Amino acid sequence: MLELRPNCECCDKDLPPDSSEAMICTFECTFCADCVADVLGGVCPNCGGELVRRPVRPAAKLAKYPASTKRVLKAEGCAPIKAV
Repeated sequence: MLELRPNCECCDKDLPPDSSEAMICTFECTFCADCVADVLGGVCPNCGGELVRRPVRPAAKLAKYPASTKRVLKAEGCAPIKAV
């Protein structure tokens, strides 16, 4: 089950569980749509994977399966992975 992390790892923007701006990779690294488009070029800076829109968990399921409250923020900031 997806963690639904609460913030962008780059800019710390809040990304609530119903946000259509949340983007994730297969490891659930979480970024806002602005950082994905303007900084990361659609590529996760942690694993190099594709970033796609995070699905929205139905509100009725959030009580039983709550979103994560643990904020993750890249201390060194975000930069795209450089091509080799």
